Parts: sequence; C-alpha cells; structure tokens
Amino acid sequence: MESAREGFAAGPPGGPGDLFDASTDAAAVISEHGVVVGWTRSAEVLLGYAASDVVGVSAARLLAMPQDPARVVGVVARCRAGNGWSGQIAVRHRDGRRLDIQLRVSASFRMGSSEYFLVSARAQPLRWTMGQTVLDGFLTRSPVGMAVMDTELRYIWLNDTLERFGGVPRDERLGKRLGELLPGLQAEALESLMRKVLATGRPVTDYEYVGWSWADPHRRHAYSTSFFPLVDGEDAITGVCYMVQDVTERWNARQLLTMVNEAGTSIGRTLDVMRTAQELADFAVPRFADFVIVDLLEPVLSTEGHGAWLSDAGPAPARPAMRRAGLRSVREGAPEAVAQVGDPVDFLPPPHDTHLLIAGEPVLIPVLDPADELWAAREPRRAARMREFGLHSVIYVPMRARNTVLGLTTFARSLNPVSFGTDDVLLARELVARAAVCVDNARRYTREHTAAITLQRSLLPPALTGGTALEVASSYRPADPSGGVGGDWFDVIPLSGARVALVVGDVVGHGITAAASMGRLRTAVQTLAAMEMPPDELLAHLDDLVLRLSDEETAAGTAARSTFIGATCLYAVYDPATRRCAMARAGHPPPVVVAPDGTAYFPDIPAGPPLGLGGMAFEATEIDLAENSLFGLYTNGLIEGCDHDVERGMSRLAQALAHRDEDLDALCASVVRKLVPAPQPDDIALLLTRTRLLGADQAASWEVPPDLAAVGALRARATHQVADWGLGAELAMTTELIVSELVTNALRYATPPIRLRLLRDTRLTCEVSDASSTAPRLRHARSTDEGGRGLFLVAQLAQRWGARYTSEGKIIWAEQEIR
Repeated sequence: MESAREGFAAGPPGGPGDLFDASTDAAAVISEHGVVVGWTRSAEVLLGYAASDVVGVSAARLLAMPQDPARVVGVVARCRAGNGWSGQIAVRHRDGRRLDIQLRVSASFRMGSSEYFLVSARAQPLRWTMGQTVLDGFLTRSPVGMAVMDTELRYIWLNDTLERFGGVPRDERLGKRLGELLPGLQAEALESLMRKVLATGRPVTDYEYVGWSWADPHRRHAYSTSFFPLVDGEDAITGVCYMVQDVTERWNARQLLTMVNEAGTSIGRTLDVMRTAQELADFAVPRFADFVIVDLLEPVLSTEGHGAWLSDAGPAPARPAMRRAGLRSVREGAPEAVAQVGDPVDFLPPPHDTHLLIAGEPVLIPVLDPADELWAAREPRRAARMREFGLHSVIYVPMRARNTVLGLTTFARSLNPVSFGTDDVLLARELVARAAVCVDNARRYTREHTAAITLQRSLLPPALTGGTALEVASSYRPADPSGGVGGDWFDVIPLSGARVALVVGDVVGHGITAAASMGRLRTAVQTLAAMEMPPDELLAHLDDLVLRLSDEETAAGTAARSTFIGATCLYAVYDPATRRCAMARAGHPPPVVVAPDGTAYFPDIPAGPPLGLGGMAFEATEIDLAENSLFGLYTNGLIEGCDHDVERGMSRLAQALAHRDEDLDALCASVVRKLVPAPQPDDIALLLTRTRLLGADQAASWEVPPDLAAVGALRARATHQVADWGLGAELAMTTELIVSELVTNALRYATPPIRLRLLRDTRLTCEVSDASSTAPRLRHARSTDEGGRGLFLVAQLAQRWGARYTSEGKIIWAEQEIR
C-alpha cells in the first residue's frame, strides 16, 4: 500500500471519536496474500463493488495509484508487530472515478493457520474551491478598505473601498506613500505602526484615529485600522497589508457619551448661578461650538420670590428680561457678542417669541443667513456680527428644569466649517439639561442661603454696648456658600448693678434651621439672663430647654429634620465694681484674656457637656480681670483653620491679640482676617471686650442698722449723695422715696446684715442687700390697707427693678434713667 500522507493518530483531523466506526465506515478483511476475503455493505456503498465482485480478488486491483511493494512490506510488518497503520490512499470507484479515502489497517490476527488484516475506510470530505474571479471580486468590493504596501511603505495594491475612503484615484496612489497623499490622516503615526509590523512581524489590530480625507475634506471621520505582515514561502516579510473601516458613527456615539460624562464633572461644581452658566460655556468651547452664550431670566438671578417662570403659570412677557450669565468664544475677547456677562438682554431668535422658552424644544438652524429679512429687521446688530465673524450654523436650546423656565443657551459655529446636525442637537440638549439642573439647584440654594443669612443677621444684635463696664467690638463672617449658613451667635446683655453678661454660642448644623435655632437660643438666654441667674444655672436651664424642644419635635414626627440637635455655649458675667468675672461653658472653647502687660492666657474653666445631652452638671468659675484687660469670646470656626488643629488655632489667636493697644474695632477685624484669610465652610464669630472699672466716686454704700429709726438718716445720706453727683432735685426726690421703701422692707422682712448701695454709671442704681433668700413680692394693696405699697411705689418710680441672689443672700435693686 502507498500513502501520500501517513500517520498514527487515533482519529482523523477534526473528527470526534475513533477514526472508524463500524456502523458507518467501509470494512474489508484481507488475507496475508492480499486477497479480499470479506466485504461489508458499507464498502459496497463507498466503492460501488458488490461482495461477489471483490471477494477472492487481489485488493491491489482497487488501487488508483502506482504500486509500491516495499511500502506494503513495511505496513505489513508494522501490523504484525501489533501496531495499526492509517493514512490516505487513492482507490478506483466502480464507475471509474478516482476516490481519495482515509484507510486504517488493524494489527494482524490469525484464524486457524492463516493470517488476516481488518481494513476500514471512509471517504475524504469534499474541499470547496473558489474561482479567481470570485476572490478578486470579494477583495475589490469588500466594505472594508484594504491595501498592500511594500517594505518602503509604498502602495502596490488597494481595493475600491479604500480608494473611495481616501478620495485619491488608484493610479495616483500606486508607488506613493500615505503621507504624500493624505496629510490629514495622521500619516506619521500610521507609518510608524507599519514599520513596527515590518520589524517585529506581529500584527496591530483595531487602531483608531481621526482625520479628514479628500473624499470629505470638511468633516472629520474616524477609522479603525489593522496591520499584518505579508510573508513569502520562506517566511520572509515582503510587505504590509492593512485593512481600514470607517467607524465615524461609532466614534461619534462614544464621543457623545464621553462628552456628556465629562460635562457632569465640569458643570455645576459650585452652588453659584453665574459660575455654573459660565462653566457650561467654557465646557462647550471649543470641543463642541466656537461661540456659546448663556442668558438667564432676571428672576433666576434674584434672591426674592419664586425666582423663575413656571411653564404652566400663565402668559409670559413678549420680550423676556434676561441677563447674560455665560459667554465663551474661540476668539479672544468674544468679539461676536453684542452683550457681555452681566449685561441685560432680551434676545430670542427670529421669528420666535417667549413660547420658544416655554415649549422647551431646541431650534436647529444648520445654515444661518444673516441677510434674512427677519434678522435684519429685528436684530440688525447681531446680523452684522454674523456677517463679520462668519457665524454659519447655530442651535438654540431653552434651559428648563423641574417645570421651570430658566433661560436660553446659544451654540454657534464659525471657524469650524461643519454645520450642526441632528446628532449635535441631541448633545446640545443633554448638555443644557445637565446645566439646567445645576443652575436650578444653585438658584434654590442661593435663595435659601440668602434667606438664612438675612434671618441670622436679623437675629444677631444690631448694636452692642457694654455701658461703663466694657468697651465692645464684634466681627461675624458667614460661612462659604458651599458650607451653608451656620448657627454662630453672640450677645451683650446689660444686667443690674452696672454688670454686663457676655454670651457666645454655636448651633450644630447649617441652613435656615440652624439660624432659627440660634434665634431661639439667643432669646432664651436673654430671658434667663434677665432673671439674674448665675452662669452655671443659666446653662442648666438652657440645656433643659434644648432637650424639651427636641422632644417636642420628635413627638411631632420631625425627628429627621430636628432643629435642636445640639449646641455649644459660653456665658460670662462681668462686674466692674468688683473686677470679678463669673463664667461657665457648655462644650464651647474657653475665652481668651490678655492682661494689660500683654500676657495672653485661656482661663481654666470646666468644659461641661454641649447643650442637648442632659443629665450632666455645669460648673462656674470666677476670675479677676484687671482694668484695661482684653476679654474675648469666639466660635470654633476662628481657631480651627485649615489644619483643624484647635490648640494651634488658640495659640495663633493669642499671638494675634498681642497688639492690644490698637483700636478695638480695628483689632477685632484684623484678628479675623489674620486667622481666617480665605472663606471656609464654617461661620466665624468674635466678641472682643476691654474691661473698665467702676470708680470709687461712682459708688457709695452704707451699713443699715437693724432699727426702723435709721431709715430717715439713710434717706438723707442718699439724697445728699445724689446731689453731690449733680443729678438734679427730681432724681434726688425719687431716690429718697425708693431708698425709704427698700430699706424699710428689708428691716421688716429680711435678715441682717443689711446694706444700702448707690451706683452711678449710665443709670442710677439703688441696691439693698440682706442675708435672706426670700423672694420679694409685688402686692396690690386695698384702699383700706395701711401697708403693702412699698414695691408698688418702687415699680412706679424706677425704670426697672428686680432681685438677684448671691451666696450671702439676695439683692433688691431699682434703676433710674439719668437724663
């Protein structure tokens, strides 16, 4: 037997299972002499011979190839050794045609004294062939552009598709390089890739690039190109073949998606309406348009009212009042613009009116004609700019968000010769829609932020006065708009006896709720201070108030937006007569004290828990303040700084207050500028005071003997003291009556020791102290009562009166205005 291709594989290439299956393959049994002794039905089907035609006949008669006895001997020897043989041979069909079959000869076996071989065969599968004309037609008319370049990267063959892509005839291409024919197609990069393929023999697939060609010189196209080497029979590289496909639509879709994603990170980075509009213009130029303007309705930029049109709110004005909010051009200074940023405008493209804004549908003018009569009549200046700068295509997109009309965005092209198309309208609409949501968010935030600042400033004291006890200066700086309005607050509250209360606090959170909470706490502190409570008791009552308000809101179902979620506070009371300052704090930073010699320190005051926690006590501390000392209260925004290191911030504050001889208002402002040079997300409050003393010539006091007969002498002494101060006869007379009633009441109902004191600062104060803690009560005596009118008379004669408690007892006081 002979074979053109031999092997010993268990199965044919690509065939599953064994090479031969007795149910499907032809089989025959051949004796050791080469005579056919067995013939199956499958063998008859394969070769056309019946068993009677071949049994007893030499198998060599079936071959359609020259005999090779030596080869047959080798096959027989292999099979006798127990190894089979397989290969391809040619046999003759009964009808005379040549038939290539796969043949397998099994290991020999014996039957009696004779030796036999089992032979199995199957037909070779048909191999399809293609005519040269069909192949040429496929290569020439393929939708994929193809070319063959020699080792010098010169064209030696290309198909019709590539010729159509480039717009250069085939005859002009052959023998030339890519860069000589199509300079707009990144020729250097493409030739560099082809050289790499020639050098390494490794293909480069799916390389995308963008450029223009002579077939469409005014529009960029995107192409996907693959390169692979051409090799000869000796595996030598003889050139490069490249295939190119126009993927402009796919590339445009990807670019559209990329641009929209980039817009999401580039537009709306702040909560400022004007800046957001400018970000839209900056993003679109030059990647999408050559000239972009963004005009917003005046109400959008207003902080009052609703701030914009509702699309279903009734008829709109014929010419909307707008303002230029964004402007960008590829030309320096945007000379195409008729109005600049900040200028009022009322432009709508002819022939449209305000229904364009209400309907919200974009308007595409692919070819803009400045000579149009409508443009010449309604917008002559804009028509002139169109002619001057070659604006040839435009898209107008109304800006709307949440059923609200915000303005109009204009995209125009001039240097880019390609007109806008329908795909560009989709992109313009998406860009403006994203910007519109950001503008609307900024508009709503600005309105709420302005309202919160207005509320907060209205709740802060319009003017501060420390009387004769303190010189006062303050500085408040709102938080950066991105952080929202905070809840910092401060106050200076005049108390009886020439004393002054100082308070500073910080409500947790931002926005209108924080400002409202601040106002409620400030009012509560003023009320509690008027009750002459010591600092620790005042904070305890304030803590109870915060807890109660928080519980009320929780019970009302508003826990998710609870106003009172916590606050810090520092409360201090300064007495200019004794130079003592009592203070307590609830989680607030300690005050700063700068002595007259310039030494700065922070008093050691127990911190106490923040307001709203409940169940924990507050502790008060007293310190001495020398005359002309600086005493400062502040919020944490002043000392946190950019490094959020509170201790370093307190050190910086102490250093900044070293220039204590400076005017107090100027010092207060300079400290804030120095410690916080740039806006930050938390608001800042600084309350700075300079202490004064109540001189010996401004006070007079007398011990009260426990005898009602001493009242007359005390009246006379008080009257003479008022006269010595030069306060007039009228004030002397009312003071005599007040002293008489207060001292008489103390002698009758209070516990000695009793003392009378007169204080003169901005008011004249009469104080009577005793050792009892019983509260005075204003009675309304009947006409028949002989007494009970003392405090009633005091209340009528004094501007205000009251009682405060001390560690030794209580003090009843009455104040009169000094004219």
